[in-house]
Amino acid sequence: MAFLSILVSALLLLLPSRGSSAVAAAAAFASGSAAIGEGGAGEEDFSEALLLKPLPDRKVLAHFHFETGAPETPSYGRHHRLFPKSIAQLVKKFHIQEMELSFTQGRWNYESWGGFEPIASSNAKPPGVELWAVFDVPPDDVDASWKNLTHSLSGLFCASINFLESSTAYAAPEWSFRPGPGSLRYGTLPREAVCTENLTPWLKLLPCRDKAGISSLMDRPSIYRGFYHSQRLRLRSVKTSSDGTHSSIILEQTLTVVLHPNIQKTSTVNYGENKLQPSWSMSSLFGRKIGGTCLLAKSSNVYLQLDWDLVRELKHLQNGNQELGVESIMEESFLSNPAFVLSDEPDKVINEVNSRSEGSSAILYEFSVRKHSDLGPFDLGFTWKTPIVWSCPQLPLRVSRFLMGSGNERGAIAISLRSTRVREGLTNAQAMGESCKLDVNVFQVVPWYIKVYFHTMKVFVDGKPIAVSDIIEKIHVSPSEDKVSPGVLEMILKLPCSVDSAGFTLEFDKGFLHIDEYPPDANQGFDIPPAVITFPNFHVKMHFGEDNSSKQSAVLSRFEDNIPVRSYTEVLLVPLTTPDFSMPYNVITITCTVFALYFGSLLNVLRRRVNEEERFLKSKDKRSSPLSRLRSKLSTKLGGKPVVTSQSSARSSSFISLKLILKIILVAGIAIAWQYFSE
Repeated sequence: MAFLSILVSALLLLLPSRGSSAVAAAAAFASGSAAIGEGGAGEEDFSEALLLKPLPDRKVLAHFHFETGAPETPSYGRHHRLFPKSIAQLVKKFHIQEMELSFTQGRWNYESWGGFEPIASSNAKPPGVELWAVFDVPPDDVDASWKNLTHSLSGLFCASINFLESSTAYAAPEWSFRPGPGSLRYGTLPREAVCTENLTPWLKLLPCRDKAGISSLMDRPSIYRGFYHSQRLRLRSVKTSSDGTHSSIILEQTLTVVLHPNIQKTSTVNYGENKLQPSWSMSSLFGRKIGGTCLLAKSSNVYLQLDWDLVRELKHLQNGNQELGVESIMEESFLSNPAFVLSDEPDKVINEVNSRSEGSSAILYEFSVRKHSDLGPFDLGFTWKTPIVWSCPQLPLRVSRFLMGSGNERGAIAISLRSTRVREGLTNAQAMGESCKLDVNVFQVVPWYIKVYFHTMKVFVDGKPIAVSDIIEKIHVSPSEDKVSPGVLEMILKLPCSVDSAGFTLEFDKGFLHIDEYPPDANQGFDIPPAVITFPNFHVKMHFGEDNSSKQSAVLSRFEDNIPVRSYTEVLLVPLTTPDFSMPYNVITITCTVFALYFGSLLNVLRRRVNEEERFLKSKDKRSSPLSRLRSKLSTKLGGKPVVTSQSSARSSSFISLKLILKIILVAGIAIAWQYFSE
């Protein structure tokens, strides 16, 4: 029966994706047969969602969320109905308890796109590749499991993740991440290029791939021309029973893209067009529409989110237009309001339960893809009617990192923190008094060729230098070892809540690499991975009240989790002393020339016959006429010169060959001496 359900699920991908009673019946039969074959065990499920959000800088955020769950029961064996088999094999073979892998191009703009929200805290990743994993193995086997995992992921996603197998490329954080120390490994590749070769295997993990459902919007040119895109894969184990005996594996796949609307394909109002936010639709953003649903998905919804600051501005605008009788933005049956117009009527309006002092909360409009696909392709459009200016929720401290110093010998790393006057998420802070402290966790990995002197740390608060012990509550330092391990810095800063700016500096020396350790583009410089800044006192959580819609949607249930506020600094580019790579070429060229002359002359001597010249002279004497011989004898007698015989000619020829051999020996000696001194 299990084999029959797998066969029916595979046939569903080949059938048309439009609403068909036969396809729906087949899907129901597949799910029913799977439930019977499992013998009452928990079923696998899959859900998909797309969240669209307008941004203040005339851009649009698109967040794709796919979640697949499978119970850890032996009844499945080696086969799964929805969960990807390749990921299940990784979890089983390497005993992965939790893992996160991200491919990112671009840098998240915390000032314009926000930082104090669930998407920014969990999906804003550093450029390149970031991988961290927690293993359920003995401490002595963690490094071996990490190396094998990097090789497997490298082949699975067509990337250079295997470069993280070296002990110089990963670290073991102590308290910067939630899992316990000793079993976690963390590594980054800032220079890894992200392309469609990484996205295609990521899409193959979905039950319907990109052939049906929300994933059909993922047009490669549309995604990769965006300002920022990050594809993320996370594995986590969730306990499904109170006693902890039963658990399930959750595979969370997200794709976060920041796009600029194509204004030429959207209709805007003629008056004040230069002040309006650009109108957009899904077809203008991605070049496609949602033509059908993935029949294997438990839920398939599209959400339009309005931030709490935007909602506050809309309420002010609505209060000024109450006498006009305009419909409220809170009503479910609206098609227009004073600020914008939607092309489709939402199925539900979800209000966030406010926990902020301003009295405003975020609003989400829910659209069921399954409902619209039966009527035709779904293309959500958003048209602005009035210019509105708002801002996204900011981090409590704006973090930036830069280099100090000049030259190829010494330098310093500086991290600056500036206050944004955000105190809403501070849970254990007291509003008044000097006892209010703001915790800041800093995690920094430095390559071994950047020799950091941690004793040179200097701390500044509001522009004034203070003692390190007055501001740092806890610190863990792991010095780097040449060609063995990188340097790791973890510390917890205790800043006063009234701080305006803070910063600290670390001095370093630049090391020297072997010629084999330089990358092909060594003159570009070397990357220092970004620092991870965490605010333990601040947590992002959205609560949607008693409405059970958040329980049915995976993305909304994820927003209700207590997510710590986290940000990443810039990637630093450090120039190192680079040798002249043309010098080895010159040495190789000269050496090869000398050896060519040596072996050419040697082969010429070995192939030449010893008596060849003697035969040539004898044959020449035989060919000469008697008259010429008589003339030569008379001239020698008259001149008093001895007669030259064939023996003298033979001696001269042997003398010539001896000089040639001496020349060859001299050339060989020069070549051997050159080779010796060059080595």
